[in-house]
Amino acid sequence: MQLDRSDSAQRLQSGVPGDPAISRARGSRGGVALMLLSGLSNQAGASLASLAFPVLGPAGVVAVRQWVAAIVLVAVGRPRLRRFSAAQWRVVLGLALVFAVMNLSLYAAIERIGLGLAVTLEFLGPLAVALAGSRRITNVLCAVAAAGAVAVLVRPTPSTDYLGVGLALLAAVCWAGYILLNREVGARLPGLEGSAAAALVSGILYLPVGAWVLWQHPPTVAVLVYALAAGVLSSAVPFLADTLALRRMPAHSFSMFMSVNPVFAALIGLAALGQQLDVPAWLAIVAIVGANIVALSTSHRSTRRRAE
Repeated sequence: MQLDRSDSAQRLQSGVPGDPAISRARGSRGGVALMLLSGLSNQAGASLASLAFPVLGPAGVVAVRQWVAAIVLVAVGRPRLRRFSAAQWRVVLGLALVFAVMNLSLYAAIERIGLGLAVTLEFLGPLAVALAGSRRITNVLCAVAAAGAVAVLVRPTPSTDYLGVGLALLAAVCWAGYILLNREVGARLPGLEGSAAAALVSGILYLPVGAWVLWQHPPTVAVLVYALAAGVLSSAVPFLADTLALRRMPAHSFSMFMSVNPVFAALIGLAALGQQLDVPAWLAIVAIVGANIVALSTSHRSTRRRAE
């Protein structure tokens, strides 16, 4: 028998098992917890990676990370490579190249300008995708706010590392391309086969780089542990947590919650690496995060209205 509103409310207040409202609430809380785990794990992995930079450099650490990502995604996605068509391989190879350049440019930026600033600038990529093609006044204001925040973050000083800023912006461009190519790969290949194949190709591309770095700079056990931990925390854990979170919460909520990553990066950079940011930089980070949340929220409402 179908429950009326009052009966449903009483069941929600009393905590009766099996009530759909309770299940949705628990699922949403579980999704938020998984997203927190994903964000913290990703940025903690990046902070551990920076500890291996003095020996392996960003290229060596990224090579280890790409290998870990390839192992995890191939094991989960199980791509049937021989069945891929030429058109499917083209988008997979494009995604693999973007994936490889994105991680290398981000880690090189982290080495030069710090975790919080690098991740915040990289986050301009998803923001650009969310704002692209929109003529809504709200999104125009979001773009202006983000541009102003970037100007504050990279304001010229005698110690400004313009190469590091440029590398972070290159990572942002790659992340935007990664989002767009991932959509195309998902449309052309079933399940996770396309992403797994791209991770495998990217890992193969880094074989000569990683082998040369490890040969020229033999890592200590501690450095190797840092690099492997970075691969697990920044690739395996976020991938599994994000997959489970998307089963418990809407995609637009998932995307908006990703906006906390720059804040996590700045906090972990401060706590674990002693990378301090001044007050204007913190305000700029908050402005970019807020612009992303508003842009994604308005984009979702517009899409929902068109669908209705």
